[in-house]
Amino acid sequence: MRTGETGRGETGTGAPPAVSVADLDRFLAQEFPQAFGAGRPHAIVELGNGTATVRLDAGEAHLRPGGTVSGPALMMLADVAMYVALLGRIGLVPLAVTTNLSINFLRKPAPGAVFADARLMKVGKRLAVGDVALRGAEGTDLVAHCVATYSIPAR
Repeated sequence: MRTGETGRGETGTGAPPAVSVADLDRFLAQEFPQAFGAGRPHAIVELGNGTATVRLDAGEAHLRPGGTVSGPALMMLADVAMYVALLGRIGLVPLAVTTNLSINFLRKPAPGAVFADARLMKVGKRLAVGDVALRGAEGTDLVAHCVATYSIPAR
């Protein structure tokens, strides 16, 4: 999927994203340096109007005993991907926040790249709901599935 495409059945209008990847990268590096600052492990791979793919380069700091990517690292990746998809739809709104996140861990992802494909299912005036499919670099099998709700501040 290239910038502007809507992807997996997103309910948007097919319009291009509300923000460019470059502008969103700059915004995230400034507002969330812990995830997107210099040398950080997250990167936007694709951005649509209500869809996004974000990659986590899971290194030693993201692993749990047994050599698999930890649950907290996967939850952060899912949350970041939802935020990116939402900002691709509504523009740069720093105070949009997660109000609910539910995740099902399906299989153990190996260390290395993990991808999160986020899709907004509904965007209202104050709430947005979407889902995220997380997959390892080695295949298309899901390692986790997440549903999240975001609160959108009044404009």
